[in-house]
This record gives sequence, C-alpha cells and structure tokens, in this order.
Amino acid sequence: MALVDLVLSEGWQFTYLFDGGAGTPPATVEDMLSLRDEGGVQLKVWPVPGVLAIFQLYDAERIEFDVDLRELQGQQQLDVLCRFLTTIGRRLRKPVLMTPEGLENQPVLGYDVEADRVVLMAGR
Repeated sequence: MALVDLVLSEGWQFTYLFDGGAGTPPATVEDMLSLRDEGGVQLKVWPVPGVLAIFQLYDAERIEFDVDLRELQGQQQLDVLCRFLTTIGRRLRKPVLMTPEGLENQPVLGYDVEADRVVLMAGR
C-alpha cells in the first residue's frame, strides 16, 4: 500500500473514509479495494493545510485523485501542487498526470519520471 505508506511517511494529514464514515485504512491495498464494492472508499489527504486531494481507489494500478483548483491560487499554491505530484511520482516511480475532469487523455501538466520534475503537457 505505497500510497498510504507515502502519506504516513510524509506526515500529511489524512482521513480514510469507507461508506461515508471515517476509520483506519485496512492493512493491505487488496482489502481496501475489496471494500470498494461494498461502499465508497476515499482517502482525503492534506499535503499542507488548505490544500485537499481526494483519492479514489479503483485498482492497484489505477488511483485517481481530485484537487479543488480554487484552493490553488497563486504561485505558492501551485508550488505545493507540483511538490505533491513530484513526491507521489518519485515514490511510485510512475507519471502523475493532471487532467481536466472527464478528459483523461488530455493531460495539462504532470510529473515526468524521466525528467524528474513536473512539466507542462498541454499542447504536446
């Protein structure tokens, strides 16, 4: 469960929700994913106060999260988002893409593993 391990190791505040109620995350990602069929499973993470990422768990290879862009006004908040994407990408050794809702094939920006940084992807 690399995601939960990452959240804990970074000291980010989080709330695990199952079927709308807060609780302790299951011991394994498989247990967490099996609960998904019984009720909604979310992991709400605050990398810094005032910036919330809500993770939706679909399967071990596909984890999505939403951020409220209204919380990301100004360079300082954009830097928080870029550090967040970079931290996740480095730990998972995978690209982390940010797309408009409903347009998964049109990333706007994301963590590029080879470049080891967040890059602008719009217009590529």
